[in-house]
Amino acid sequence: MDRRVVVTGTGVISPVGNDVKTYWDSLLKGVCGIDFITSFPTDDLPVKIAGEVKDFNPADYQIEAPFARKQDKFTLYAVAAAWQAVTESGITGNIDPMRFGVYVGSGIGGFATQMRETEKLFNEGAKWVSPLFIPTMIANIAAGNIAIRNNACGPCLPVVTACATSTHAIGEAYRAIKHGYADAVIAGGSEAAVVPLGIAGFANAKALSRAEDPKRASLPFNRNRGGFVMAEGAAMLVLEEYEHAVARGAEIIAEICGYGNTCDAHHVTAPRPDGTTQAAAIRQALDEAGYTSDDVLYINAHGTGTALNDTSETLAFKLALGEDAYKAHISSIKGHIGHMLGAAGAAEAVATVLALKNGVVPPTVGLDDIEPECDLNYTPLTPVKADLTIAISDSLGFGGHNGCIAFRAVK
Repeated sequence: MDRRVVVTGTGVISPVGNDVKTYWDSLLKGVCGIDFITSFPTDDLPVKIAGEVKDFNPADYQIEAPFARKQDKFTLYAVAAAWQAVTESGITGNIDPMRFGVYVGSGIGGFATQMRETEKLFNEGAKWVSPLFIPTMIANIAAGNIAIRNNACGPCLPVVTACATSTHAIGEAYRAIKHGYADAVIAGGSEAAVVPLGIAGFANAKALSRAEDPKRASLPFNRNRGGFVMAEGAAMLVLEEYEHAVARGAEIIAEICGYGNTCDAHHVTAPRPDGTTQAAAIRQALDEAGYTSDDVLYINAHGTGTALNDTSETLAFKLALGEDAYKAHISSIKGHIGHMLGAAGAAEAVATVLALKNGVVPPTVGLDDIEPECDLNYTPLTPVKADLTIAISDSLGFGGHNGCIAFRAVK
């Protein structure tokens, strides 16, 4: 028999806050965390802005200095967000380690480590490459370190599907619990790809916004959008089997009740323009969640601010929902935080469950000139109160990866 799965903990490290309360307050206030890059010189780079994490102190999350010195930022962000989620959930000491899993992915992994050690190889020789290079850089190591620190000996599955990574990680964790392979899973993603090579690569692929004003660079569904803005950070959810959570008296934030997963099979970077495969993933999640036209739906859109994404995603919503698309509450938070790549889906999932819990739709900041083809209710500029009954978050990744997860308030 399928088991119910709920969210009992959340954590986030982001350009607009390094804890969930600050993050949520920033989303509702329309705070934009995008600014000029400060962590390295940008003189020779075509793009000089990003959503960087600010004022991050590993010690605030019980991360020891010797451990912190040896890790890439993507691992530190992941461990910090997981610590928040586990602490909020209260699950430590209340679960069989063999039934406790970790599904945490990264689109790229230790990018800064890879750059640094590659420079050593070419400038100083092979003998100077760190013996810790591989276990610091590989994309699964954040999941491994989270498992070690939380004694999670159950299934550990890092997902890598580019910008859909952490949506798929959450969805697959949901299935693992639903079908009995675990009782709880730390699920999410982390990314720290704001490095010179990352900026240069995405910029030369014509994917990044070239806007010179950081506060007008990430403009989802805006007629003047010109590409996405790279960002960094991490977000985690503790997913738990419902009866297990109830038995230990855990506070339940929301229930995860649907998941869709499809591939465009169309192009390595561009989304399928007719929206059919994206719509299929959305419909899968909604159908599993028991969506009906009587529901009050919130959609946290992928909403990257690229010309192709925003129009194809709008079409996907219409295909998936029909006329119901026009009454759905929709927004993108990438105007606040930029695009956190492999961490984006989890950061947006946290926003989605908080919207559902609090009955407030976060706004799409910067949406002062709506793209005519994006003619749905994208919640421009200010938050909106709504008696939401169901909420979904969808993600699209290079390679054609589509993911969607659905949540409901627990009854």
